[in-house]
Amino acid sequence: MIRVLLADDQTLVRAAFAMLIDSDPGMTVVGQAANGLEAVELARSTRADLVVMDVRMPDLDGIEATRRIAADEDLAGVKVLVLTTYDTDEHVVEALRAGASGFLVKDTRPAELLAAITTVAAGEALLSPGPTARLIARVLSVPSVPARGAVAGPDCLTDRERQVLELVARGLNNTEIAEILRVSPLTAKTHVSRIMGKLGARDRAQLVIVAYESGLVVPAAGPRGGGER
Repeated sequence: MIRVLLADDQTLVRAAFAMLIDSDPGMTVVGQAANGLEAVELARSTRADLVVMDVRMPDLDGIEATRRIAADEDLAGVKVLVLTTYDTDEHVVEALRAGASGFLVKDTRPAELLAAITTVAAGEALLSPGPTARLIARVLSVPSVPARGAVAGPDCLTDRERQVLELVARGLNNTEIAEILRVSPLTAKTHVSRIMGKLGARDRAQLVIVAYESGLVVPAAGPRGGGER
């Protein structure tokens, strides 16, 4: 059972999301927050597995709330899925840098939201496709503060691990990575887990950030070194 906390300043939005999430037998809403401060407090008290976080909220916005949750060692297992109104919102990148595991635009279909919650709760990164992927590539290509929780760059990785990191940054899942490298999905998953451990990353979203901010992956030019090997 995935325990979900909703954070949005609009009561009707929270109510609609709550009805949708509670309709899924594998999920339950354990709390609702009207602002970022409440979201942080409820994340601690409810021990939610995942927070569905709005970006723009009073008192404390979703980005800072995400940053505080990601920085709290007691909340190390809590994932954050950010919802935004526009897929060109550069605040989304700030949220990813702060520690969010993924994001969706608010007009996503109900089934997609439920699938997103399942994906992020399982430790996978979720980045909306299309214009948002280009947005992430463009903004993350400009060095900023290190990714939240990351303690090392890709220089500490083996050649194969760097190759896997490039593929993760391109948005490929373990099965797709396995097909390209001609290994089993379990081996691909093991590589990803080992990379996360070496870099001190919370999840795959942070691996994407490290890949772009370190220059391992270059927007428009694709992965360095010829891409697939």
